[in-house]
Amino acid sequence: MKVGTDGVLLGAWANAKHAKRILDIGTGTGLIALMLAQRSNAIIDAIEIDYDAALQASENVRLSPWNKRIRVIHTSFQEYCNTQAKYDLIVTNPPYFIHALRAPDKKRSLARHNHTLEHKSLIEGVHALLDSEGFFTIILPAAGFDVFSTLMSQYQLYISRRTNVLSKQGSSYNRILAEFSGNPVHKNETDLIIESGGRHQYSLQYIELTKDYYLNF
Repeated sequence: MKVGTDGVLLGAWANAKHAKRILDIGTGTGLIALMLAQRSNAIIDAIEIDYDAALQASENVRLSPWNKRIRVIHTSFQEYCNTQAKYDLIVTNPPYFIHALRAPDKKRSLARHNHTLEHKSLIEGVHALLDSEGFFTIILPAAGFDVFSTLMSQYQLYISRRTNVLSKQGSSYNRILAEFSGNPVHKNETDLIIESGGRHQYSLQYIELTKDYYLNF
């Protein structure tokens, strides 16, 4: 789970062009934080609850060209919400298997399930840390997304941009990339197909979105 498609999609899709301060919630090995550092001048705080993952992220950041702008913090999001910091971009590829059986490996389970960070706690924290003109960007399964979006609106955070992710041509979308802000503006909604042919035959859309991060694109 070190480099997954969801993380790559979120890191490439999030709009960091004008961001000055970014928060990456649950950074894992630092993938998304590093991607955002590559195409912005922002200062990035990357928090991670798992100690070993935080160590790995710290090492990855140390070896990167952007190590002066990324700070990896070993803490839970709930604890971090006590800070007075404000961010103009918050991103997360969160745990999402709400009702599924937990994975037998403890660390894998921690990364995949939301028993340590429920959606309501996530939204409350984002609402507290997000600048009034900032954006919150997330990737979630299509199932349950409407419930999440409704919860967001209760905290006056609304969808400003959305991309439905289809694994291949003709399939139903199973992931949603969404950007929320405090301004209820007209929603920009698009579709993204990952594979246009057989296995690993990527669509032009996907290549264009992620080409700055893959050596073979």
